[in-house]
Amino acid sequence: MAKRRKKRRRRKGSRLAPVLVMLLLLIVVAGAGIITSMLKKYSPSDARMSLADYYGQETEGELVLILQDRILEERGKIADNIAYIPYQVVAQEMGGRFYWDQESGQMLYTTPTQIQRIDPETSSYEAGDETVSLDYTIVKEVEGQYYIALDFLEEHMEIKGTLYENPDRAVIICDWGTVNTVAAREDTVIRYQGGIKSPILSDVQKGQEFILLEQLDNWSRVMSADGIDGYVENKGLGAAQETEYVYDGPCEENFTSLTRDYKINLAWHQVTSEAANQALGQTIQNVTGVNVISPTWFSVVSTEGAISSLASSDYVNQAHAKGMEVWGLIDNFNDQVSTLETLSSGSARAHIIEKLLEEARRVGMDGINLDFEALTQEEAPHFLQFVRELSVACRNNKLVLSIDNPVPQYTAFYNRKEQGILADYVIIMGYDEHTVGSEQPGSVASLPFVEEGIVQTLKEVPKEKVINGVPFYTRLWTQSNNGVVTSEVFGMDEADAYVQEHGMDVYWNKDVSQNYAEAQIDTGVLKMWLEDEESLEEKLKLIEQYELAGVAAWKLGFERPDVWGVISKYIQ
Repeated sequence: MAKRRKKRRRRKGSRLAPVLVMLLLLIVVAGAGIITSMLKKYSPSDARMSLADYYGQETEGELVLILQDRILEERGKIADNIAYIPYQVVAQEMGGRFYWDQESGQMLYTTPTQIQRIDPETSSYEAGDETVSLDYTIVKEVEGQYYIALDFLEEHMEIKGTLYENPDRAVIICDWGTVNTVAAREDTVIRYQGGIKSPILSDVQKGQEFILLEQLDNWSRVMSADGIDGYVENKGLGAAQETEYVYDGPCEENFTSLTRDYKINLAWHQVTSEAANQALGQTIQNVTGVNVISPTWFSVVSTEGAISSLASSDYVNQAHAKGMEVWGLIDNFNDQVSTLETLSSGSARAHIIEKLLEEARRVGMDGINLDFEALTQEEAPHFLQFVRELSVACRNNKLVLSIDNPVPQYTAFYNRKEQGILADYVIIMGYDEHTVGSEQPGSVASLPFVEEGIVQTLKEVPKEKVINGVPFYTRLWTQSNNGVVTSEVFGMDEADAYVQEHGMDVYWNKDVSQNYAEAQIDTGVLKMWLEDEESLEEKLKLIEQYELAGVAAWKLGFERPDVWGVISKYIQ
């Protein structure tokens, strides 16, 4: 019996062995599958994205544009081995002083002393009385769009362009200064997105340098020298550092200025008739410290560029005898004349400038104050070209050019940076915070409003060229019980007299740094944010604090004599 039992046990064991082997094989296979799956999941992808797909390049002769650290949607052209950049990119993105003049059918380029003219599809350009010939087409026209040769741009702008192939692309540096960079500390790759499964865009060699765009926990977004915007693992990168980009190309711009070596104390003089010219002596009899007077002599009166003039040599002589320079003001205040139509015409711009120069020579004035207001974004590029051309004329004729600007908020298209290069002075009209059209009453020039205008302007214009405008006027606001808001302008003495006559309560409002007056009347509320010696002094403190070039006041006749002593404390 015992032997049979042992035999049965052996047969049972032999039956289990294959099962155990199968289980073991299943475990091994499953484990291998898991390991393979894990390896696949956590191993970097070696799939690659073609750069043609990456850039979305579709047509022959198309040139991808990388500007500084941005890949642009706009595309250039490659023709006869010459790279061409769209005019709109040059003008709007690169700050080039190129302008397509529709009237003449020419591309214009402004230097400090002349306007160069280029006919499309030619290899020469006019520079004054000289014709300059090159060995390539300077401006190409393709389907109504204009493209400028990169070689020509590099000769006329402080830029550096580098061309790459497969696909054709141009990397252009136009902003010089400090940038954040990072270098590879080992051979690695740039991927399309931050992740090891994202396709590879390019191989990276140890020591290769990138512009650092964004640093994340495990990845950094970078821009390579050949224009690839992608991601590199942080473990393959060194520490970020600041690198100085220095221009060392052939372009040498020298926009000389006629800025004075003393602070400007300017007063605008509203002149609407010859009688106002003749009354100059009476107008300035109590004025002290002013070294520039700006009479409103000129206005554009037709879209062909005709201007009206009240310029007077007797006025200039009288001002000079008082130690004042005369900067004649020209405006665009005629509602019947389209600023867009006028400034988009090359002949109209030239006519305005020609007449201003004639008048300047005739009366002996020292400068021109450009006061074109309420500009639209559509008008802005034509206005800027007018400024360029006017600056050439002023520079060549030793006339100071100053330009009046509203505070920068909502008006970035005025391009104050370019104005600051072209003009001798940029004047902030640091008032009209609330105007006749405002829905709610408020200050003409609260201190926070004034300071913000200064701070934002200084981001684009050197302090040595910035003059801050201050008001000698205020507004009386009537807020009726039915919600209607109206206002009228008062000078300083007139405002004080009104406050006294109507028994208005007055207190110092520290939020705006002005005396505030208010009174209840049967039909509503009277409100006035006073402009007086106290509020003026607070604004002058800002001019001193930010080391500006001076002050400009609107307007003579609204002030009282005491203000001149206050101004002289800060403007020496």
